[in-house]
Amino acid sequence: MEKKKHHENNPEYKGLKVNKGVNKMPSVNPDAAKRFIRKKRRILSPEEYINGILNGDFTTLSRAVTLIESSKPEHRDTAGKIISGCLPYSGNSIRIGITGVPGAGKSTFIETLGMHIISQGHKVAVLAIDPSSEKSKGSILGDKTRMEKLSTEKNAYIRPSPAAGSLGGVARKTRETIILCEAAGFDTIIIETVGVGQSETLVHSMVDFFLLLMLAGAGDELQGIKRGIMEMADAIAINKADGSNIEKARLAKSQYQNALHLFPLPESGWEPQVEICSALYNTGIKPVWNMIQEYVKKTKENNYFELNRKRQAKHRMYETINEFLMSDFYNNEEVKKLIPELEKQVARNTTSPYHAAKQLLERYNKKIDNK
Repeated sequence: MEKKKHHENNPEYKGLKVNKGVNKMPSVNPDAAKRFIRKKRRILSPEEYINGILNGDFTTLSRAVTLIESSKPEHRDTAGKIISGCLPYSGNSIRIGITGVPGAGKSTFIETLGMHIISQGHKVAVLAIDPSSEKSKGSILGDKTRMEKLSTEKNAYIRPSPAAGSLGGVARKTRETIILCEAAGFDTIIIETVGVGQSETLVHSMVDFFLLLMLAGAGDELQGIKRGIMEMADAIAINKADGSNIEKARLAKSQYQNALHLFPLPESGWEPQVEICSALYNTGIKPVWNMIQEYVKKTKENNYFELNRKRQAKHRMYETINEFLMSDFYNNEEVKKLIPELEKQVARNTTSPYHAAKQLLERYNKKIDNK
């Protein structure tokens, strides 16, 4: 192809001259790019994963968690073996769930609390469930950037997980990640939820202590959500109690204490308490940690701690059954063939969603019977 000639260089245009252009250069140096091409990692055996986790290797732990979070069927068997291998070494931790209204300062609070717990000689793992976009399914996963100090601590491990539109799936993966972190030697597990909603119930079913983080003067618009979550909470911490907000925080503490007295005493025998704190200025954090330890001591003495763990394990078994059944159903070849046609019939209103679902289940059960 001939190079484009510039008519401006014609002698009749005096005083005009256009120089020849240069070939477009690549945006990235090809030689440099070759040096940074990531080599494919060697796939570890379940035994190598387990040994690495038990030795406290963060890299192996992270790779194992990624395997657990994978939705690929071929990873399921390896993930199951890793969990089974780590299970005998788990259970020796305090599991703390933390939720709160948007803007309550959950990340700052967790970092300050985590640093305090580490200073007491403990090892902390933070499992944060990040909200995902309903459109792109993407998540920011920015908890490590919001917890700069904690993320550099050798006795801390931070693992954000995307909700990806499936809180149930995240709950399962988080439970299994707890087992791995405990096997790796972390004696305090903190789980941060995506916010206020269904996720609180799921997180409450996998922790020993559930903390609700609130703000002073948040307004009456939150009254609709307070009741359900406050009934689950073992304690309320009113954050950002600093500067001119201290008096508001004290007033809010009194109001929340009065509200908690209206609820019946929980089965644990623990009367929920309210503390005020400022995670930014590291005030009131020590009383919150002391309160958590007091709760653990009391519930272990009255055997509720162990009873609650057993109930959670049983609940986890049934949830796993439901998940495996759903996965097996949608991966069934006969079902996958029938779904598109039934979707069209439902959209055209030629069959009811109920009848379509019944047909799919009958096709699935027929396939199972023929195996």
